[in-house]
Amino acid sequence: MPHGSDDVRKKFILTTTGNFYGLKPSSSLTDSPELNNFLDDGNEFVLSVSRHDNDLRLSNKIEAVGETRENVLVFFKLRPTVVTEDNLHHSLLVSSMLESPINTLYQAVRQVFAPVLLKDERWRSAFDPKLAGLLSELELGLGSVVRQSGTQPSAKKGCTEEDVLGILTPSDEFQYWADLSESAEKSSLRERSQHFTEHFKPIQKEYDGLDSLSMSDVMDLVEQSRDALDDIWRQTDYDPYPETRMVRLMDVIGGALGRFVQRKLSGLKIFEEPFVLVRENLRTGFAICEQWVVACEHLTGQVWERHAPHPWKGNKHSPETLQCLANRLNEVVTLRVVHEKLLCLLPGAKQQALTVERVFEPFSGLNPLHYNPYTEPLWRAAVAQFERLMAPSEQEVAGRLKSYIADVQDNPQQLLQVFLKHKELIRRPTIRKELQSERETLLARLLDDNKGLKTDFETRCHGSPGDKSGPLIGRNLPEVVNKIVWVRQLLHKVEDSVRLAEALLSDLSGFKGFLHFCDDLLEILRAYEQEQFEDWSRDILSELTDPKSGIRSASNRVMELDHDDGRLKIQYSDRLVSLLREVRQLSALGFSIPAKIQLAANTADKFYRQAIVLKQVAHFYNTIDQQMIPSQRPMMLNLALAFEHVIKKTGSKLQITWDNPKELEVYIGKLQAAAEKLSTENRKLRKWHTDFIEKVVTLMNVDLLRHQQRWKDGLQELRAGFATLEAQECVWVPHNFQQG
Repeated sequence: MPHGSDDVRKKFILTTTGNFYGLKPSSSLTDSPELNNFLDDGNEFVLSVSRHDNDLRLSNKIEAVGETRENVLVFFKLRPTVVTEDNLHHSLLVSSMLESPINTLYQAVRQVFAPVLLKDERWRSAFDPKLAGLLSELELGLGSVVRQSGTQPSAKKGCTEEDVLGILTPSDEFQYWADLSESAEKSSLRERSQHFTEHFKPIQKEYDGLDSLSMSDVMDLVEQSRDALDDIWRQTDYDPYPETRMVRLMDVIGGALGRFVQRKLSGLKIFEEPFVLVRENLRTGFAICEQWVVACEHLTGQVWERHAPHPWKGNKHSPETLQCLANRLNEVVTLRVVHEKLLCLLPGAKQQALTVERVFEPFSGLNPLHYNPYTEPLWRAAVAQFERLMAPSEQEVAGRLKSYIADVQDNPQQLLQVFLKHKELIRRPTIRKELQSERETLLARLLDDNKGLKTDFETRCHGSPGDKSGPLIGRNLPEVVNKIVWVRQLLHKVEDSVRLAEALLSDLSGFKGFLHFCDDLLEILRAYEQEQFEDWSRDILSELTDPKSGIRSASNRVMELDHDDGRLKIQYSDRLVSLLREVRQLSALGFSIPAKIQLAANTADKFYRQAIVLKQVAHFYNTIDQQMIPSQRPMMLNLALAFEHVIKKTGSKLQITWDNPKELEVYIGKLQAAAEKLSTENRKLRKWHTDFIEKVVTLMNVDLLRHQQRWKDGLQELRAGFATLEAQECVWVPHNFQQG
């Protein structure tokens, strides 16, 4: 038998252990009884190794994983046997057990065994369907435990909603609330979990089948995800959504989106195929990553900070890994754009130096989609080599750009367009240096433009929209919205100039002064925007307390009959309609509407449909006398009285109010039914009246001497018509007319 240090079996186990823990095992472990038992005793199935400080401890049972937060490495046998050099690699299995046995088993089933046994055709056909069902149930059950307990060894005991280590994908978070909606002990917690589950449903299906979606579909999904998270954070029906979980959810959604983009772009030969074939995919991939990062930063850095019922307390959150991937994709696009634009500006003879094979050769062997700290140094070295290859061509192109800029020097708009068109080239260090004076001219122009914008703003900001000295007017916008949209346009212009200056002019001596001026101007514009919103809020809140204000009508009685002119008036003012528009448009612009105003708008919106119906009924009531033929009014007296009785059923001041939607709906139904009866009868009598007139005119033109029978037939038709009406109790026919 070989000596311990020469024992291939022991060497394999101790070397594997040392590599796993990153330290050299003590020589004393070679003769460890636990190791000898495992190797030489056919009935000993397990050898576990755990780390304690810098020592390794062997055991023939599984230590309590998770209690000390130490990872465990486990060797175990496929069958009862003595381990030999010949069967070493056929009878042993090796597994690490990280954090908790539950999590380790779950991840092994989820990532390894379930995909192989349930999706691989070769194994699926040989796998009993009942076992497949049990395996799926095991995966679901383990996943539920992991999601609700993180990786804590105590499982559900003592776990809180702050435990998010078990949430690795968006589906984990969605399933967490679905599980809780069924398993929570308190009904209030079940209802809250169900509420969150319902909010997640629109996007859950999309994330479950993410790989089957197109890039454009995922662009839409980013927007849907933003809205879903915003709704969940803002909801006030139940206890708020935990901030810790929201951070985790933003990160795992970012991870899912990043992996999707990497998979979709993995088939592209990014530096080999013509740029026109890969450009849109690269830009769409970048947009997916960037939009989610921007959404998270906007929600946590602006929108939720101002949401009084549940303000965001932490720092602005950005999914860091996704941001890094977005930066990498943007850099790839920029490299390709620079190459394309240099080719366009170089004469044909000199384009040979810029063939794809030559300039992108430094990136061969690198996958630009694989961003991580380990690949970053290799990527940076490749970019540096690329730039050295491009430098001679950039020097020549700089001269051409100089002449383009000189041609439009006196036209500010065209000058700006040249810089925008070639901004990727002008960012290059070589070209940027050559265009020093031209860039200084652009900076001066941008500063003058913003000074003029500030002067124009100060001239117009105190006027009314549409006035000569007021804000420019938009189509069909309420005044407060018009002012905010106007100032937003000014904000965007200033922000665009700042972005351009930051990209192309940040190294110039005058840049800091320009930036300082723009920051001050942006602060003034934002203060004006906020002031307009706050003034509007104060005015609306004041109107809500004023009994004479039309804005309170939705909480008063529905309608009243004016005894002076007999007209029916609906107590739903046009001011409520305009309030609805203002609230909707301001919300769309990102403002957080005060709760009292939002409640008033919600009430007004809830009864808007009923108000429209009632206004139609009121218009009918107020104009029905004009629609009747005067001689027929007595014939419709009963129906008119019935309609009026519905209106007056509780006296001159109706007690039916907007506060009772069920009673109001019933009342509207009665009004519509009474109005429809009266309207139908009026139309019928008007038609009979027209028919009788036509028949009488026809009789007047009959020659009684020559066509006596035609006269009798026409008269009989008239009598039959009156008989029909009399039978329907619509009209009383004189006796002498019946006798003729």
